[in-house]
Amino acid sequence: MASNGSAGKPRNPLRPGVYAPTMTFFDPVTEDLDIPSIRRHAVRLAKAGLVGLITMGSNGEAVHLSRAEKTLVTQNTRSALDEAGFSDVPVIVGASEQSIRGTVELCREAADAGGEYVLLIPPSYYRAAMGSEEALYEYFTGVADGSPLPLILYNYPGAVAGIDMDSDFLIRISQHPNIVGTKFTCANTGKLTRVARAMNTLTPPTPLLASQEAGSGAPYMAFGGMADFALQTLLSGGSAILAGGANVMPRVCVEIFNLWSQGKLTEAAELQRVLSTGDWVLTKAAIPGTKSGIQSYFGYGGFPRKPLGRLSEEQMERVKEGIKEVMEVEMRLKDVR
Repeated sequence: MASNGSAGKPRNPLRPGVYAPTMTFFDPVTEDLDIPSIRRHAVRLAKAGLVGLITMGSNGEAVHLSRAEKTLVTQNTRSALDEAGFSDVPVIVGASEQSIRGTVELCREAADAGGEYVLLIPPSYYRAAMGSEEALYEYFTGVADGSPLPLILYNYPGAVAGIDMDSDFLIRISQHPNIVGTKFTCANTGKLTRVARAMNTLTPPTPLLASQEAGSGAPYMAFGGMADFALQTLLSGGSAILAGGANVMPRVCVEIFNLWSQGKLTEAAELQRVLSTGDWVLTKAAIPGTKSGIQSYFGYGGFPRKPLGRLSEEQMERVKEGIKEVMEVEMRLKDVR
């Protein structure tokens, strides 16, 4: 394992499985960071079987935090995992700025805070200029050259003024030795399939593919970006899912992977239908709804920072009822284990 760029500690490898872009929790009155809940949440997800956590992603409200607060969230996530016996769970950090120089600086800060990889969306403030493939190529290669941490590309057109990197570009840019994966929040499984095939991605073994050799892929990861298509990600040759819904129903997401590894495709498909139904409720309710689901079923979660809105009691109850079916499965899986 390579050094993580901070204290010389070996970097945890990325593994097939389920990852969550963790929420950032706040005091409901002051909106100060709720560090105990941030630490509690990281440990709950690791205990549920997640193989990696992401701080300062879209779900983490990174755009609402100061740089000092971002560092605190990553530091506490890392230390909480270590103290609970999950030192093998890597922490990935969202580290996107609009300039190459600023992004490299964030990558260095992420490394110093205990991050082991960074998740990077395209810069989009100057949309007309950054819509050019060559401009994006220069950005990503410039950051990859200067970052002490390996990069995971983040294709999320909805967050970057519609910039949607196609498979040819993703394959081209991924030849850089410091780029180790892509997260497909675009939900384009055809694109994921093409990139996964070209990059010979690391994939979870399954009896469903007799010719597959476990661990035969290069250390490149193709992440499905939503719980809504966890099984579809696996069928497309993907490595993992990195999904906001895993904050609320992590064990159900993990069970999809378990069933896949056992060759139980029918059972996995049935569970995916339940998962997709519940995940859609959270997707529509966005960050306030995801936090509401955590609050309803686990007793913490609270609210986003303003100007993101707070759900009313009636809206919270609708979210709770909307995910009831999948949460019943979540709780049964917890009892089994």
